[in-house]
Amino acid sequence: MILKPDGELVASDIEFAEGIISRSKGLMFRKSIAERYALIFILPSPKSVSVHMLFVFFPIDVIFLDIGKKILATSRLRPWIGLTQSPKKTKYIIEMHSGSIERCKLILGEDLVIDHL
Repeated sequence: MILKPDGELVASDIEFAEGIISRSKGLMFRKSIAERYALIFILPSPKSVSVHMLFVFFPIDVIFLDIGKKILATSRLRPWIGLTQSPKKTKYIIEMHSGSIERCKLILGEDLVIDHL
């Protein structure tokens, strides 16, 4: 699960993309994702990376976290043509259902709690 510091649920169905293959594939070729789903990318070390939407058929929200799981930036990406660059100190990238940032009232600088991390 992903929780806000006050215990509010952000995502209940999570997957981790830790290896090179799972990080490369991401959400490509899926038809959709559930409203409370999150795919968490764990980068080997904090850095800046590009996030693209090639072969992703639905819009998503993207949340960039530092090593302490503090929100550095957020973005909404459109299917196929979306592209964004993460901040330099990104350690975790969370891809979620479009509208999750607003629904959960996620703000820059807020810390998230992630099970198993």
